[in-house]
Amino acid sequence: MSEKQWVVAERNQLRKHKNMGKKKVFKETTEEALKEKETTDAKMKGKKEAKARRLEQANIYIQATYNNTIITITDLNGEVVASESAGAVGFKGPKKATPFAASKVVESLMNKVNKSEIKEINVFVKGVGSGREGAIRAIAANGLDIVSLKDITPIPHNGCRPRKPRRI
Repeated sequence: MSEKQWVVAERNQLRKHKNMGKKKVFKETTEEALKEKETTDAKMKGKKEAKARRLEQANIYIQATYNNTIITITDLNGEVVASESAGAVGFKGPKKATPFAASKVVESLMNKVNKSEIKEINVFVKGVGSGREGAIRAIAANGLDIVSLKDITPIPHNGCRPRKPRRI
């Protein structure tokens, strides 16, 4: 390799490393943007649209851990209709496990499923977090009739077999 070729190769290597980690901004023309929008619209037409199911009864599962509160609404067959968590609503860190965050999660979830016209619900509570009471109170405050309330927190019964004693 001649000295001139070596200098060119060295310059190309430096160019590669100079731009590492930087994002390239592509400017697209209006025609390209319109074409992309048309293709995405065509794809969306092909997919099934989320239909608003009418539910008279539903199950609500509240998972209240020390770190977060997750609430899921299902129909009576167990198919998920909507789900929401304190982290998704916008709370961060230890605030996710508070009763206030749980009430905001229920409020957000009710806005999602307001077309379903749910009247009666079965509530299943799992976990020991502080958000469990706040979530139940918020559900009752939204005007839903709670038919049953069941605690499904897993409880260990005697646990696994202990190790044998060490012989010295």
